[in-house]
Amino acid sequence: MLDANLKGQLQAYLEKVTQPFEIVASLDNGAKSTELQNLLEEIAGMSDNITLRTDGDDARKPSFALNRIGGDISLRFAGIPMGHEFTSLVLALLQVGGHPSKLGQEVIEQVANLDGEYNFETYFSLSCQNCPDVVQALNLMAVLNPKISHVAIDGALFQDEVEQRQVMSVPMIFLNGEMFGQGRMDVEQILAKVDTGSGAREAAKLNEKEAFDVLVIGGGPAGAAASIYAARKGIRTGIAAERFGGQVLDTMSIENFISVTETEGPKLVRAMEEHVREYDIDVMNLQRASRLIPATEQGGLHTVEFESGARLQAKTVILSTGARWREMNVPGEQEYRNRGVAYCPHCDGPLYKGKRVAVIGGGNSGVEAAIDLAGLVKHVTLLEFDTKLRADEVLQKKLNSLPNVTVIKNALTTEAVGDGSKITGLVYKDRATDELHNVELEGIFVQIGLLPNSDWLKDTVTLSKHGEIEVDARCATNIPGVFAAGDVTTVPYKQIIIAMGEGSKASLSAFDHIIRS
Repeated sequence: MLDANLKGQLQAYLEKVTQPFEIVASLDNGAKSTELQNLLEEIAGMSDNITLRTDGDDARKPSFALNRIGGDISLRFAGIPMGHEFTSLVLALLQVGGHPSKLGQEVIEQVANLDGEYNFETYFSLSCQNCPDVVQALNLMAVLNPKISHVAIDGALFQDEVEQRQVMSVPMIFLNGEMFGQGRMDVEQILAKVDTGSGAREAAKLNEKEAFDVLVIGGGPAGAAASIYAARKGIRTGIAAERFGGQVLDTMSIENFISVTETEGPKLVRAMEEHVREYDIDVMNLQRASRLIPATEQGGLHTVEFESGARLQAKTVILSTGARWREMNVPGEQEYRNRGVAYCPHCDGPLYKGKRVAVIGGGNSGVEAAIDLAGLVKHVTLLEFDTKLRADEVLQKKLNSLPNVTVIKNALTTEAVGDGSKITGLVYKDRATDELHNVELEGIFVQIGLLPNSDWLKDTVTLSKHGEIEVDARCATNIPGVFAAGDVTTVPYKQIIIAMGEGSKASLSAFDHIIRS
């Protein structure tokens, strides 16, 4: 089940287990149960502190629970947590086995003090790069608080549940049988939803902070680089982000980050955050900026307001709020978002196995999505607005070789159609004839580019006609002391490595502004 390399790594990790626990497997006669049993036998054989039982009676088979001897932990995997979820399995083994997490003590106490019963279920797919964050967060919460239980469920293995509960996008979280959330979430984000007073408490703490020399808004590659460069100058630095990592968290494969042959978005984000926390940088997560109030005089303080009610001040501000998926803006899109309308083929593709789907967009992202989905689904219809595809020739050649893909060019999607609960098709217009066509399908994957996250700045900094922040060669905006970097700006070529360079440049420019002011 595990190759020699993985075995060696896992053996080393399991040496950190200090408290005995048992793995209780619920199995049937299927091939997947046999596969899971083989995996669990290998794991149990690596540590004297781990005991395997195969007499579990959970209704979901194959599945297994991790039970600390003499403890009260309710943590279960339904499925075989390999692929992206193998790290989740390793962390669960360590944490149930007594190895401490890296979570801050204040957050640990907040989890431990939650009162009430919290029965979480998370549906994931093994190809989803965002799912492990949710699975790991809820597993840890179940370890820290006996009133919290968590089951991580591989949607591809439990298709009946997926159909019954209309899980059409992962990760999808249920709490006490009701839909709780969808998409990537960490412990702090989950706490913000279940501990309703935490947002106000955090805003009050932020309002008491002294003014920063440099305040970075946004935690993507540009923001991370800007905060590091500022902190290295020895000046008071803060970074406030809605979610640290930004769009990189949704990036499956990164092969053009110089000096790193290949990596994945979430892995790169973890490395960025670890690097940021090596410095004296005040990291303020889950903070969405809502308003920028420029300084009224040269050398004065700029103010940034947040949706939480917090207000922060700084001598200089670096805007690096990045971009978000562009939407079709057609009837039905919002109604069926995450109920057939999706934006991440890597995450949600396995949920559409054997079904018919459409991909909107003929650039590299759209064609890559169609190629990946073609290996999973019954049929892919790719719709491109232009008269030709814009993807690289090598991708187009691969796409055209696939027998279950139909490419429709010069097509304008006009409506996402559903039955009230899920997508059943779409309508597109042939731009050459104005004729409307219906396509019956079960999923729509939108891959038509990005929009800058600059709506909150419309009345302050100068924006281009595309909504990007206009900057000069030094990343300066039209407001003295306010700089910008990354995908939210007019700088061409939206690439991770370019965003990092621009963030570094913006920080150096901010430092220079402070000195000269």
